[in-house]
Amino acid sequence: MKNGYIPRLKTVYKDKVVPDLQKEFAYSSSMQIPRIEKISVSVGVGEAIGNKKFLDSAMKEIEMITGQHPVRTKAKKSISNFKLREGMEIGAKVTLRGTYMWEFLDRFMNVALARVKDFRGVSPNSFDGHGNYSVGITEQIIFPEIDYDKIERVSGLNVAIVTTAKTDQEARSLLAGLGMPFRK
Repeated sequence: MKNGYIPRLKTVYKDKVVPDLQKEFAYSSSMQIPRIEKISVSVGVGEAIGNKKFLDSAMKEIEMITGQHPVRTKAKKSISNFKLREGMEIGAKVTLRGTYMWEFLDRFMNVALARVKDFRGVSPNSFDGHGNYSVGITEQIIFPEIDYDKIERVSGLNVAIVTTAKTDQEARSLLAGLGMPFRK
């Protein structure tokens, strides 16, 4: 937080969401109130086995979307049917925390999801049982940072939101309070 800058969504969390969660779940301590810990954005590029150019372009796109340099992910084991060997680079991922996390979440919920074709809301059932939420995006072109004319190919990405919530209901209330557009 250089120069006293606080992301918009973080102020919404502190001013509106925290008191609402405190009232809804009657926490005895302010440390029990769920918060977002990190956001992981990952992309798998299976075609990178035959053409490394696809992985390079995916890394460039994920860097534009998140504002942070991604890490290349490698295959954990060999699969002969897919001509995949252990250690081959087949994807990229970024873990966002702090200001980058709040800014990405704000853009993701308020700008990118609104650009999804026939959008009716994200699934309220994508929680993992421990308060973490995952959503898959089928096209990276929903982000305004991506220039449609300069992409190699349309690809999807996964967004995993990790919270400190103990239950899925607490995490659902946290994300709904922040403005996540859940399907009715």
